[in-house]
Amino acid sequence: MNLICLLLIFIMTFQTEHVNAEALTLERIFASPDLSGPSLRALKMSPDGSRVTFLQGKTENKDQYDLWEYHIAEQQKRLLVDSNDILDGEEVLSAEEKARRERQRLASVKGIIDYAWSEGGDSLLFPLNGDLYVYQLVSKQTKQLTASEAFETDAKFSPKANYVSFIREQDVFVVNTQTGEEKQLSSDGEGLIKNGMAEFVAQEEMGRDTGYWWSPDEQYIAYLQIDESPVAITKRYEINADDIEVIEQRYPYTGEANVTIKMAIVNVSSGDTQWVDLDNNQDIYIARVRWLPDSKQVSYQLQSRDQKKLNLNFADLTGKSRNIIEESSDTWINLHHDLKFLKDGRFVWASERNGFKHLYLYANDGQLIKQLTDGEWVVDAVEGIDEAKQLLYFTGSLTSPLERHLYRINFERVSTAEKITQRQGFHAITMDKSAGYYIDQWSDRNHPPQTSLHQANGKRLVWLNENKVDEAHPYFPYASEHLDNEFGMLQAEDGQDLYYRMIKPKGFNADQKYPVFQYVYGGPHVQYVTKSWGRWIEQYMAQQGFIVFVIDNRGSYRRGMKFESVIHKQMGTPELADQLVGTNFIKSLPYVDAEKVGIFGWSYGGFMTLKALTNAPDDYALGVSVAPVTDFALYDTHYTERYMSTPQLNPGGYRKTATFDNAKNISKPLLLIHGMADDNVLFLNSTKMIKVLQDEGILFDTMIYPGGKHGISGSKSQFHVYSTIAHYFIKHLKP
Repeated sequence: MNLICLLLIFIMTFQTEHVNAEALTLERIFASPDLSGPSLRALKMSPDGSRVTFLQGKTENKDQYDLWEYHIAEQQKRLLVDSNDILDGEEVLSAEEKARRERQRLASVKGIIDYAWSEGGDSLLFPLNGDLYVYQLVSKQTKQLTASEAFETDAKFSPKANYVSFIREQDVFVVNTQTGEEKQLSSDGEGLIKNGMAEFVAQEEMGRDTGYWWSPDEQYIAYLQIDESPVAITKRYEINADDIEVIEQRYPYTGEANVTIKMAIVNVSSGDTQWVDLDNNQDIYIARVRWLPDSKQVSYQLQSRDQKKLNLNFADLTGKSRNIIEESSDTWINLHHDLKFLKDGRFVWASERNGFKHLYLYANDGQLIKQLTDGEWVVDAVEGIDEAKQLLYFTGSLTSPLERHLYRINFERVSTAEKITQRQGFHAITMDKSAGYYIDQWSDRNHPPQTSLHQANGKRLVWLNENKVDEAHPYFPYASEHLDNEFGMLQAEDGQDLYYRMIKPKGFNADQKYPVFQYVYGGPHVQYVTKSWGRWIEQYMAQQGFIVFVIDNRGSYRRGMKFESVIHKQMGTPELADQLVGTNFIKSLPYVDAEKVGIFGWSYGGFMTLKALTNAPDDYALGVSVAPVTDFALYDTHYTERYMSTPQLNPGGYRKTATFDNAKNISKPLLLIHGMADDNVLFLNSTKMIKVLQDEGILFDTMIYPGGKHGISGSKSQFHVYSTIAHYFIKHLKP
């Protein structure tokens, strides 16, 4: 749920009976290639740093991806694998793969959806239509590695590329890349037992979409075995246009049982399996697994059910474990991917123990050597380590919480952080293994995403996708009408800073009064007020005569634990208080019509919209709520318990957070939108709210999407849903 805003970030859909000629022109553009310009997916550096590979959509079908490369020495971009050359007819996906892609927000993507480099940098592995293929750079040939009726998922090269591993029918397999000989490494995967696979909450909420890991010497694989039998069966109804599917799903509702989990180490040659000692504690999460460089130990991060403790443990090849680090919190601990081992056994670790995420250097035995970064700002991620030069590269908010930049420090003498990226805005960084080069995907509020290749010192070598808004760019005809964002800062009731941004309407006149389109998400691990390329719905609504207003409340991302943890056990209450700080500010402006402030949000934002209309009915003129959680008792364990504890331990908090008790207060227009096959925020959330509203005699509007998942994906559905949203605001608030 907390990632849905990322899915919608470049989508623009709009059409109403009130639109003017310019909007109709934009409507025509919507049906053509992305108005933001071409986009590249899954950018990766080859292990030797010689080339960049990426997935790019076809000209005639931007959702079907092919595999491309940019060769640095030859300064040439070229197609490596055309998915049409291999894909015979329409892709047929297994149910497991469909669910996995939904978790990864790739439901509408076709063709080559992912790939991996071999350690030697001479081969590329990719799945297509259930089978596995290897592309050899020397021969420029594609070799099919598997050809079974079963669906192979989560494929990986072994570290030395002698094998490719994968999951088939809930078991772990390897295939020899030279001989094609297959070997099955686990055998009891069936029914409720799954080997090497990530459970639902791991994929949806923990940022872990795999369940097995190779040792660096490729002699062993560590894998997780999950048993879903403790998880109660729930019936989920996927209502499509012409049928209804009844899905029996093991869904771990908050406060109820999770899967039980075991961890094994299997010898690839002999097939011998050793189970890791987890102290017989079954009510846990295994959040991360990573081998140590010597292949004699494997690390795993064990998180307590209440998420207030996180243990970094090392297990040897016999399965015996020892604790290395224990993190604890009074509220919760955020997971991260920033455990990085050095060749000498030391490692870098991230922690929020001082209130902000920072980096620490540890000895192999768990003794703290030194803190590497510090201050009232957050590290986003470790991007690379150059051990020869003793340099550690990371992204963070040191410059501003509204921006993301690449920095580096000397991890031996702990130097002052040096900022590498210079352009103001947001930088997404991908570094090669030796940290000699990086790919920079940059944007700001006035420039769509650009992708470039750089040396580690920041020198740009080449544009991979300059995406310059020139006469050939699809946005060029409308660029002169692009409206700027204004940024500002308010204060929450506890004195913490709240950042906002605002877009004034086209042809703004300070002597006029304008309606407001207040856009909200409000939930954890999301940040809407940034200096990065925006959402098309905002530009459209501003060009239709609305002031667009967005404020990041407490509980949102990249501001530290003091800012985030205010919502602990009371989701919806501090967030709404902060949204009202923004609403009252915007109403105080002389050019705002204080009687015409509407609020719109999706997912957590849909929840916040309902909280606004039920708990502050006099402050908003209307609300549009899309795919909302209406009762967090209907959501899953890992996400909900992190912030709310369990319904058993916090019954009052759950009741207050739910949107039902104050539904009778709704007195302004409400549009409720939901996909009827949503397997994340179940459609049940909206049907329960609909029944409460009907029982209270509250009139409201609704729009439902047969077959629609959480993102209501697909160009036609997206066009319709945003047309509906825009029409509702224009109908009720624009004179």
